[in-house]
Amino acid sequence: MQRQAAELGRIRTGYSRPNPDPKKRPIPVKSETFVFTSHRRNYVAAAAELWGGEVEQWTPQNQSIAQFRVISQAQQIEAILPAGDPLSQSYEMWSGGGCARRCDGETEKLSRKPCLCLAQFGDEWHLRSAREVCRPTSRINVMLADMPDLGVWRLESKSYYAADAMAGGLDIVLQATGGESLMPVRMWIEQRSAVRNGKTKNFPVVMVVPSLPKLRHALSGPLSTAAALDPGVLVERPAIEAPRPDYLDEARRCRTADDVLAVWQRARAAGHGSDELRDDLKAIADDIAKGIDPRSGEVGDQDEGGPDDEGVYDAEVVGESEAEPPAAYVSTVWPEAARPGGGGR
Repeated sequence: MQRQAAELGRIRTGYSRPNPDPKKRPIPVKSETFVFTSHRRNYVAAAAELWGGEVEQWTPQNQSIAQFRVISQAQQIEAILPAGDPLSQSYEMWSGGGCARRCDGETEKLSRKPCLCLAQFGDEWHLRSAREVCRPTSRINVMLADMPDLGVWRLESKSYYAADAMAGGLDIVLQATGGESLMPVRMWIEQRSAVRNGKTKNFPVVMVVPSLPKLRHALSGPLSTAAALDPGVLVERPAIEAPRPDYLDEARRCRTADDVLAVWQRARAAGHGSDELRDDLKAIADDIAKGIDPRSGEVGDQDEGGPDDEGVYDAEVVGESEAEPPAAYVSTVWPEAARPGGGGR
């Protein structure tokens, strides 16, 4: 058997009120707000708490079992479309004995015969009275996240125009998710009118559109369950700025002046190349070029430069041309634009 979620109740766009003549059928009323009905009173009571209205006992036409309903004050509700294709559409004719016909416009599925309405009334069959021919019937299952229990609520419409609008909205959803994930949607009742054969017909249409912060979110593919329940998690948040590196500490650990220059260049690329940092790094580079350890302030490697067993220190004779590396280093490695007073960074 085909698996499906439990149906907790139905969402309707109309209701009926008693006819003053008890011999006549109840009078149908097109509602401007959503109507919630269920066999369970607690579901309808939860809907009334969320969207307003009074809970009342109600018996559908041609049925003997009482249900509960609330004519809410909500013209718009938030819902979640389950995975898969939540919409079913067909042409149907109902009688006191149940569904007499169910057709896809070409084949009547119960009798396996070609469309009976077309055969009887021709191409203009859809202009006939609803009592004579099948009516377009659209059913869509949605989940209401703030209602109790796990299951679906079925919205049903027998309007040709509503069928077209609902199918168009759901096609957009299915294109985005491929039916592979939940999708938050916004549903509202929109009153429309059309002129046919010189007569104006007013009718309600239930609009179904993805309820996400941006269009890109609706078209970006399947969503996580968390995003479907709370679309706000998709809102782009500013990135947290990474902590600023300690460039001076990095420079003091360098072995050569060229390594210090690399630290300076990295700082500039990150937008941290201030004049103060430049001067401090240049001073560290000068110390390294002179053989001064920037961490201790001592000259040379003290371990290797210590006395031998007889207390004698090794000495190295340095020529005059090699005794002035700082000036040469400043002029070649730290160009004029990167020196104090050089006019830039």
